[in-house]
Amino acid sequence: MNAQPQHPYTREAFYRRDRRSVRLAREFTGDTLTEWGMAERGDDVLLCVSELATNALLHGVPAGRGFLVRLTLYSEGVLRVAVHDSGTGEVRTPDASLDAEQGRGLLLVAALADKWGVGERHPGKIVWCEFAVRE
Repeated sequence: MNAQPQHPYTREAFYRRDRRSVRLAREFTGDTLTEWGMAERGDDVLLCVSELATNALLHGVPAGRGFLVRLTLYSEGVLRVAVHDSGTGEVRTPDASLDAEQGRGLLLVAALADKWGVGERHPGKIVWCEFAVRE
């Protein structure tokens, strides 16, 4: 993990392809939210980071590569979580049944976040979600 300070309202950290990276991404996010004094919606944000990081590891990070988590707090009171990976593949909300063992991650993100989407990155993609928060 390599966390680098950015603009006062942007933090990012890079994680290698390793199962412990999801926990580290959650810790990074929790620490950042604490630093920014943002307890509001913290549980939702942490769950979404877990889901997006897990999806990056399972579906978006080729061997020998990693993923980036970027947190940005905009002056309009919006927190954006963006997970960048270098894998190919299309991101879509699965049609998970109640008895399915997998496939609920993006459904959770869609339910908890105010907005979510996918952006292009070369190589790879950026999966993001946003939360309205008070500063």
